[in-house]
Amino acid sequence: MNPMTWLALGSAIVFEVVGTSLLQASQQFTKPWATVGMALCYGMAFYLLSHALKAIPVGLAYAIWSGLGVVLISLIGMVVFKQKLDVPAVIGLVLIVGGVVVINVFSKAVSH
Repeated sequence: MNPMTWLALGSAIVFEVVGTSLLQASQQFTKPWATVGMALCYGMAFYLLSHALKAIPVGLAYAIWSGLGVVLISLIGMVVFKQKLDVPAVIGLVLIVGGVVVINVFSKAVSH
């Protein structure tokens, strides 16, 4: 598979995570610059995801997108927004990462 496909998916994930961080920072859309930034990031995220879907099946792309996005935004929540995760949340995040690894390493549906 073309490395640009993976770059598009990775970039889509980054834009989605930044957009979600800005959603939190927008304080329910009361901060205009954060709200505009959020909308632009989400738009870019979906645009890049659409390019990744040319070569990656939608279910697998979405599993990777959502799995890594959840983990990254959880880390940002802890570091930037001082949110705490309990043990069950951490276990769940580890299971999500494990699922993404299994998909990428063992699935025949994703051609490497």
